Amino acid sequence: MPRPKTKEDLLIAAKENYEKLMKLIEGMSEKEMNTPFDFSNEPSKKEAHWGRDKNVRDVLIHLYEWHQLMLKFPKNNAGITDSKIAISFLPSEYSWKTYGAMNVMFWNRHQNTSLEDAKKMVAESHAAVMELIESYSNEELFTPKYFAWTGNAELGAYCVSTTSSHYDWAMKKIKAHKKHF
Repeated sequence: MPRPKTKEDLLIAAKENYEKLMKLIEGMSEKEMNTPFDFSNEPSKKEAHWGRDKNVRDVLIHLYEWHQLMLKFPKNNAGITDSKIAISFLPSEYSWKTYGAMNVMFWNRHQNTSLEDAKKMVAESHAAVMELIESYSNEELFTPKYFAWTGNAELGAYCVSTTSSHYDWAMKKIKAHKKHF
């Protein structure tokens, strides 16, 4: 499916990819679910996340934490009309060059979170992000610079990145793990 460029396409893609991801996870065997991810013998998988996430819980928590960023972004910037005082999507101590460290911080934060809790958390945060998307018009989501606080990007681009595209990333990672069985 191409990257969504309308509110309707975004809602459909986010819903469909989330449902596919949950179906993929539900279809995993106990062995697949309980065997730690190991991509160390796959040289094409060199990005940091291939070594960071060790199981389905880690993937779900990653999605949950990025949902939280998405949910906070408009709240943090409510009423801001000057891009110079806008609060960044990422926490202030991180940038788009250092967000890998943020992802590790998220990973560390949830090492005592159970898989069942992670499933509940991501289900709730997915629903909240979908409600957030619903609250905006197509114009608000997909007009560049509509909001000063999104900079040159569209708010919808952030929504795509934290939903449909991220769910696709998660499915690719879990499918790569399943290939070992």
